[in-house]
Amino acid sequence: MRIDDATPPSARIHGFPAVENPSARILILGSMPGEASLRAGQYYAHPQNLFWRILGETFGTTHDASYVDKLRMLKANGIALWDVLASCVREGSLDSDIAAGSLQPNDFAAFFATHKKIERVLFNGAKAEACFRRHVAASRDAHAMQFVRLPSTSPANASISYAKKMADWRAALEA
Repeated sequence: MRIDDATPPSARIHGFPAVENPSARILILGSMPGEASLRAGQYYAHPQNLFWRILGETFGTTHDASYVDKLRMLKANGIALWDVLASCVREGSLDSDIAAGSLQPNDFAAFFATHKKIERVLFNGAKAEACFRRHVAASRDAHAMQFVRLPSTSPANASISYAKKMADWRAALEA
């Protein structure tokens, strides 16, 4: 992908490697880590992001567990975690600030080739789903996978109540 020549190279950000699990049945996809996550080097590190709280309540782990324990919880429950984008240009943390021409998706062909048990892909918000459908899904065989967009756990998505987010996420995770 080509970036607008006026965009400073320092604005390009890069995501994290996948939290892999060869026996995963579920893949949770975000769009791109926010600033707090990038600084911490951890998925969903913003203290007001509800991701770890929702998954912790669903699987019986406290949301204030160590990051290593949170990743163990994912793996123990057959979940892999990644972002649709490997890199992009974005100022700040909002998905709406991602420069459209700057999106570089992760290598999902390689990921799905080594994670053949994935049967459900859960999108953490609309941007993750839109990026996947535009940059990934059209180029691959989505053989019998179920795709579910869930309400974003981001603090920027305050218009949806915690109870609604929790109910939607729990239903998708336990399906």
